[in-house]
Amino acid sequence: MLRQTVTENGAVRGFPGTDARITVYKGIPFAAPPVGENRWKAPQPAENWEGVRECYEFGPITMQAVPGINPDAFYAKEWHVDPEVPMSEDGLYLNVWTPAKRTDEKLPVMVWFFGGGFREGYAWEMEFDGERIAHRGVILVSVAYRVNVFGFLAHPELTAEAPDAPCNFGMLDQLAGLKWVERNIANFGGDPGNITIFGQSAGGGSVWNHLASPLSRGHFQKAIVESAGGCAIKYPESRRMALDMKDAEARGAKFLEEWLGVKTIAEARKLDAKFIEEQCLASGIMFTPYVDGKFLVAPHDDCVKNNMLAPVPLMTGNTTDEFIVMPPSDDEADVKAWVEKNFGDKAEEYLTICKEEAEAKGISLQKACSVGGFEYGARVALGYLAEQGRDLHYYVFGPTIPGDNAGAFHSSDLWFEFETLMKSWRPFDGHHFDLARKMCNYWTNFAKTGDPNGLDADGTPMPTWEPYTTESKFPIFFGDEISMKSEAPSKKEAFLLEINK
Repeated sequence: MLRQTVTENGAVRGFPGTDARITVYKGIPFAAPPVGENRWKAPQPAENWEGVRECYEFGPITMQAVPGINPDAFYAKEWHVDPEVPMSEDGLYLNVWTPAKRTDEKLPVMVWFFGGGFREGYAWEMEFDGERIAHRGVILVSVAYRVNVFGFLAHPELTAEAPDAPCNFGMLDQLAGLKWVERNIANFGGDPGNITIFGQSAGGGSVWNHLASPLSRGHFQKAIVESAGGCAIKYPESRRMALDMKDAEARGAKFLEEWLGVKTIAEARKLDAKFIEEQCLASGIMFTPYVDGKFLVAPHDDCVKNNMLAPVPLMTGNTTDEFIVMPPSDDEADVKAWVEKNFGDKAEEYLTICKEEAEAKGISLQKACSVGGFEYGARVALGYLAEQGRDLHYYVFGPTIPGDNAGAFHSSDLWFEFETLMKSWRPFDGHHFDLARKMCNYWTNFAKTGDPNGLDADGTPMPTWEPYTTESKFPIFFGDEISMKSEAPSKKEAFLLEINK
């Protein structure tokens, strides 16, 4: 097993995973600590070290609200179970799970970007364990990045100081980690010419941004976007994550003066990181990626529509019960008011369609009017991408999830694609483990060849996942069983897809 190897900065030693066929390297620095004068700068090169670095512990998570500090929070029960997790502004580390025995194996590589709304999350959450992916002959690398105000502050002084990298530091961290993989992964048995980037939620949004960024183009060969929409849908209205740079700069200047009590970046760089984080949380300001003209030249959904994404195979999807928007109650007056507010001059037509659906299906009008924003964002994007002749696969995840009534909630699929159900508190049973095994197979098959299809562990073919094309706009459905959806869109679905183009 490849328990020791070298990186561009020095030798590293890993250790056997729970599966002794896998070697795990934790906490490898891929950039210099973004502290002091490096705060709010593009990531700088990591320093060299002498001897062999023992990579036995994960690096501290980047600055954010303490995960799991509220034990009643939904995700505190799910996986943010340790409020004492180490945290530091010095957090730019990555982790490698490799099944290689030699450095010349040229194994495919998957690079993971975590989610958390660009406000929180970290690369080694318990559900992201890479052993089962590595068990399938694929190297997994999880990359840390700066979040919230540390990752996405914009300010006129920062633009003047570094016009080629004025903001989007969290995205530049991800790109630095990706480039590190290109330069170093061969020493872990990987193929730098076969890299798949993937992420979920804000991590999926990050993948959209890399697909759209001219700086990221050519540094990966395939992409997977999970639960991150695609195009901002107009009905019901949804916000774009990427703001205009001038607005972002004004927001940053206001934050420094009103919340940090300083006027200059130099003063702000001298402040304690914990104080900055606390003030960021108190302000309620959302610091997210911006259209800076360098890393992002346009919002990624505009890039989708205008054929500006990197030309690589793409897999994307969503869960059935995430971010559903709906009227506040089933009272007809409330429903009508909500529809009128969200659908404008399309309101009467939409309400008529939903009333027909409610009657036909025997469901409430409130439920009939509900819309999955991520689902339709993804489907609108897929429509444009299919017309461009791209290599696409689309999925919907919706099995019965035991333990509560949360359904196939946002992020519930993470347990399955990493095949880490044994770490969950939920009473998953045999069919869940079967589904997880197959989903992990699909994900790693895609990373290997760009085609998710292949054989299950017993040598039998898994259900065929057909490409998404202009002639066949259907997802594979990961439910209690796996099947391709092939029915024509309902009247409501067709209406929503048409008006959101």
